[in-house]
Amino acid sequence: MEAALTRSAQGGDALFAGDDPFSPPAPPVAALKAKVASKLHAYAATRPAPGAAPTGCSDEKERRAYVDELAAALSGARRRKRAKGAKAEAEPPAPAEGGAIVVRGGTATAGAKGGALAVPLRRRAAAVPVPQWHAPWALHAVASGHLGWVRCVAFDPQNQWFVTGSADRTIKVWDLAKCSAGAQGGLKLTLTGHVGAVRGLAVSPRSAYAFSAGDDKKVLCWDLETNKVVRRYHGHLSGVYCLALHPTLDLLFTGGRDSCVRCWDQRTSKQVMMLGGHQATINSVAAAATDPQVVSGSADNTVRLWDLAAGKTRATLTHHKRGIRAVACAPFDGSFVSAAADAVRTWRRKDGALLRTMRGHNAVLNACDVNSAGVLATAGDDGSLRLWDYRTGYNFQRLETVAQPGSLACEAGIYDCAFDRSGTRLITCEADKTVKIWKEQAEADPESHPIDMESWTKECRRRR
Repeated sequence: MEAALTRSAQGGDALFAGDDPFSPPAPPVAALKAKVASKLHAYAATRPAPGAAPTGCSDEKERRAYVDELAAALSGARRRKRAKGAKAEAEPPAPAEGGAIVVRGGTATAGAKGGALAVPLRRRAAAVPVPQWHAPWALHAVASGHLGWVRCVAFDPQNQWFVTGSADRTIKVWDLAKCSAGAQGGLKLTLTGHVGAVRGLAVSPRSAYAFSAGDDKKVLCWDLETNKVVRRYHGHLSGVYCLALHPTLDLLFTGGRDSCVRCWDQRTSKQVMMLGGHQATINSVAAAATDPQVVSGSADNTVRLWDLAAGKTRATLTHHKRGIRAVACAPFDGSFVSAAADAVRTWRRKDGALLRTMRGHNAVLNACDVNSAGVLATAGDDGSLRLWDYRTGYNFQRLETVAQPGSLACEAGIYDCAFDRSGTRLITCEADKTVKIWKEQAEADPESHPIDMESWTKECRRRR
């Protein structure tokens, strides 16, 4: 025993003695012997005598009673501990003085001076947004006159007439009031000048000019007072599929098969800049008054936001998995919508953040538009027309166009759609060579056509 204690004391001194020159010197041999002797004396005083009962028990009966009492005390302590833990889980922790409850990843932590207490909390289900009620729409009138697929439409700033472009290489001007009433004489004028299908149209709100673009690489400016071409914009290397006018500046934006967006000065017909970056055909372009002022959608599955001052891409949005055929800016907030075969998506324009994704079509989407009341219309190649609440993504109506008598079943397709300036009429340009006018049902109300909250709740949960 004495030898073991001596080795232990020597090992401890060797372990805790530092290499620092200022550390105290090792104790002398006499001091070490005195230390060992004191440990032997203490051990001999606490060691029980041979055959004696532990903890002062004198016989076997007392030893058993002591063991039973100790076991009962331990089991009672365990029960009290379990009960206390269950109560702490049932009640949320109260913040101690100087502390606060902080939720991290579903756990509430009560900060205090003496430590922290973490209790798991149940996640609350996210609230389902309540859609705004919109009246259902119905087909109101059909106007015919084109000899080919009707590809594009644009409205007069005073909302008195509209123009349509067709694959028959003509542009027709229609009286909106007469066409909406289904009266004769709705067709006012036919303009010829293109030698290919007319793909894009726009009417200037700042001057008496209209602009057209087509498969023949031409971009033309029409004087609406003389009904003649007054300017031609040369520069595209292939067909021009879309165009848009800047709302506040005299700028014209066009895009097409040469994969670039060209910016033109309307007055001089000179190209101001060329915005390059897309890798495939540009199918749609939209313009806004604030940055980014140009949004383009392409067959390369991307949407690009352009910095007009720098002449380069500001952001590239790659969420779509199919080619984008239509983009449109919302008139009431800084957002826009893009339509492709995989989904319809809405975005915040200033930074390109994705707001929501809407699915409901089972075809290639060719067109989309938003009115001031928050109704989003999307149209597909199979003649499907869907109406959505723009702010929540609720699909409140599904319509199917019907091809006119004498047309093929495959001609029940919609190539473009647009709301008029008041937002109360929707014009669709279709493959059966007709122009259809849709209007809200005036007799509808929230009681006769309620919002289907049950299916909408399921749809929201499925999206999450």
